[in-house]
Amino acid sequence: MQPINQFTGVVCPLNRTNIDTDQIIPKQFLKRIERQGFGQFVFYNWRFDEEGNKREDFIMNKPQYEGAEILVAGENFGCGSSREHAPWALLDYGFRIIIAPSYADIFYNNSVKNGILALKLTEEEVAVVMERSKEEGYRLHVDLEKQSVNDENGFVAHFDIDPYWKKMLLNGWDEISVTLTEEDYIRQYEEKVYGQQYS
Repeated sequence: MQPINQFTGVVCPLNRTNIDTDQIIPKQFLKRIERQGFGQFVFYNWRFDEEGNKREDFIMNKPQYEGAEILVAGENFGCGSSREHAPWALLDYGFRIIIAPSYADIFYNNSVKNGILALKLTEEEVAVVMERSKEEGYRLHVDLEKQSVNDENGFVAHFDIDPYWKKMLLNGWDEISVTLTEEDYIRQYEEKVYGQQYS
């Protein structure tokens, strides 16, 4: 996974609450066995009509949000089923950071495990970002080390994050990587218990 420390990106506002994982990545696209390739289907039913044509009125289809890497949304983002394909799709599309007042627990955990910083701001702070991101080219700067978010127009907010998840994201670690940081202790244990065959 790519580490996240300081990150600046264009913000795309998705002003909806209770966005569930079936909207993030509809079930008909879950047949892939690899993690890549899901981005083209993210929010498919909102982005495209029944004939597969782009819906010009949907926010993500507007030219000013092409290449956006920060998604801001309403409360309870990622509710519904526990499919890990949802953060895979968002990451594959290009979103590295999601901002919302609250998340479904399983979605949140799946996101940080896959290298997405899903940060929580207050409803009032999210509303400010939503409004300002209507302006073309609106960017936010996120500093994970300092746990802060700011723009060029004086907006500043701070967020909390579990130290374990913070360390993983800063280092670009998944849970296997975390285990391998204890490789020397694991080897010593195996040598002690099982003998030299594990040395």
